[in-house]
Amino acid sequence: MPYSSLEGIIENSKESYYLALRQTQGTIRTEAPDWQPWLLLFLRALQQQKRRLAVKVEREKNAFAILPELAVKILDYVRDHGRATTRDMVRETGASPNTLKATFTSLVEKGLLVRHGGGRSTWYSLP
Repeated sequence: MPYSSLEGIIENSKESYYLALRQTQGTIRTEAPDWQPWLLLFLRALQQQKRRLAVKVEREKNAFAILPELAVKILDYVRDHGRATTRDMVRETGASPNTLKATFTSLVEKGLLVRHGGGRSTWYSLP
């Protein structure tokens, strides 16, 4: 599951990215190319991505700590398979469809899953 996009971070600092790229490209064909502007920008982007990921992982850890076991099983299944239906989870967990529907609804309300479709064709994925 993708947690963070480096592309998105670079997109948010587009002007700095192109400036660093131009500065480095201007020295590429010289005897002493200066990689520092681009490398610093890239390393700062990685650092920002690491911070964002740490926040998301901590938030997810906290959310999992208070979730019922059935909800954790559903989220694990969705992570492993990309999506889940009530029928999938009845087969996987043996829980009743009504209990599963209530758990899916709770996970959607908490922003941990996204509902797609309706009725018998309803399925759930990660946001």
